[in-house]
Amino acid sequence: MEAGTDSHYMQMALELAARARGRTSPNPLVGAVIVKEGQVIGKGFHAKAGGAHAEVVALMEAGEQARDATLYVTLEPCCHYGRTGPCTEAVIKAGIKRVVAAMTDPNPLVAGKGLEVLKKAGVEVKAGVLEQEAMHLNEAFIKYITTKRPFVILKSATSLDGKIATAGGESQWITGKAAREQGHWLRDRVDAILVGVNTILADDPSLTTRLPEGRGKDPVRIVVDSLARTPTAAKVLLQESAAHTMIATTEAAPVERRASLMAAGAEVLVVPGPGPRVDLVKLMELLGEKQITQILIEGGGKLNGSALAAGIVDKVVWFIAPKIIGGDSAPGAIRGDGVQALKDATQLYDVSVQCLEGDFAFTGYTSKRGERISLLE
Repeated sequence: MEAGTDSHYMQMALELAARARGRTSPNPLVGAVIVKEGQVIGKGFHAKAGGAHAEVVALMEAGEQARDATLYVTLEPCCHYGRTGPCTEAVIKAGIKRVVAAMTDPNPLVAGKGLEVLKKAGVEVKAGVLEQEAMHLNEAFIKYITTKRPFVILKSATSLDGKIATAGGESQWITGKAAREQGHWLRDRVDAILVGVNTILADDPSLTTRLPEGRGKDPVRIVVDSLARTPTAAKVLLQESAAHTMIATTEAAPVERRASLMAAGAEVLVVPGPGPRVDLVKLMELLGEKQITQILIEGGGKLNGSALAAGIVDKVVWFIAPKIIGGDSAPGAIRGDGVQALKDATQLYDVSVQCLEGDFAFTGYTSKRGERISLLE
């Protein structure tokens, strides 16, 4: 992008916003750049929920030079009081002459009102610069703030023939180091990781984030366990981690089992529904109420199949190793009844492919771009 153009500076703001991936929930990712006479005089991003907003950070850096400057921001400045004051007030007080926003805020408390406040104060306003890129960056926030349900990513790692383990149960490791590290980056960026109890019983995973040099944020660990069969000695309950473990169960789970899991440190969430399985749609509603905005499903075939059948999956990240395992009894990535007709198969849209040291990562969405954008209308 040509230096000095609106798109050029907005790209800078987007790159700043992305630095806080996985750290701002339930707030959006926002970056800001202040430019005056062709020079960047202030920049900032929203680093964490409860912290200063991107515009305020950039204004503090710019100081008195902000008067008559242009503010580039990836999301419309807020105009309501939350944990912090309205950014519109700070922008007007600083004497900013022009505001360029990538997109309007899908939050009903804002939704264009922030830009109107600025216009009425005499600030020149422009919106829609790199809008698609901004929406992609905040796809989870958009889903959450407009539906009150989390954005759900289904992640799987399989052989070329769709197997997640051999007939003998060996699953470590089908994909290589680069693909596994990519999976941990996904964990680092979401609020929670969701697995089924069978994964706990079979593999006893830690479900923590393990990135080079000890980096990474642990997501909340959620186990879908209709009868509360998770062992109290399971690794998910014994982690020294800032994130806790939730057991999503049903009324059919024995009371004493629920009590023992709570005594072991788990948060037990009884999901209403007819049973016998945990109602995944209801679970998403409950998790949304807890301000969990983005979930990564790393389940076995049963949970993966149930999640797709329930229609809760927004995005799929599928790692494929160029290996053929074979075997009728080797488990596949998607179980359940499946579909009877091809027209009912889950179609992925906006698919991208990445090569990871011999493995491949396919990323796609379960709805068309236009349907995802319609959440803003």
